[in-house]
Amino acid sequence: MKAILLGAAMAALGATNLMASTQVRVVDGDTLEVAGVVYRLHGIDAPEAGQTCNGVGGGQWECGKEAVVTLEGLALGNDVTCDNRGGMDLYGRMIGVCKVGDKDLNAIMIETGHAWAFRRYSEDYGGLEDVAHKAHLGVWQADTETPWNYRSHRWEVAKQEAPEGCPIKGNISKGGHIYHAPWSPWYAKTKVSIENGERWFCSEKEAVDAGWRAPYWGH
Repeated sequence: MKAILLGAAMAALGATNLMASTQVRVVDGDTLEVAGVVYRLHGIDAPEAGQTCNGVGGGQWECGKEAVVTLEGLALGNDVTCDNRGGMDLYGRMIGVCKVGDKDLNAIMIETGHAWAFRRYSEDYGGLEDVAHKAHLGVWQADTETPWNYRSHRWEVAKQEAPEGCPIKGNISKGGHIYHAPWSPWYAKTKVSIENGERWFCSEKEAVDAGWRAPYWGH
């Protein structure tokens, strides 16, 4: 049954890819919602929304927010087309390359230094990352923490204090059922009220499967 459902989803996706859509929402620096389908941008990993990066001269800059703003500037108000590059991830997002005309948005995020090439999964943008690195653009201004290490470190710290080592907070608000992982900018402010139906999760997949969604950090 799962195979049948996935096949149907892929077929539907193929149909939507035949035309561009201006129904676009930026979820975060490497995730777009296009015509109701959520795409995790293939081959890149942008800094998390609350992450800061080291800058020239030892200062810090809000690289996570800047990545979101950059992707908004590229996508919002434009016809965006996304194609599938590997099915769905564990959280129900399509892995895709998104474009405006012939402009590859995944590539531009790498070229401008607003994301890392996610070489663990793909080398497609490795060459572009090397160029950005040599030019000290964006996240390459100075040595800084990668988003995968940022997530890992915050997970381990939060896990020590969370009930049964499950640190994801499932919050219910006007925006719906939203979960906050330890790297969320709102993590510390979010309280879990068990009596109101809120709960803790051990993984993002568990939260998604239970009907919670990740927060939107863009427009």
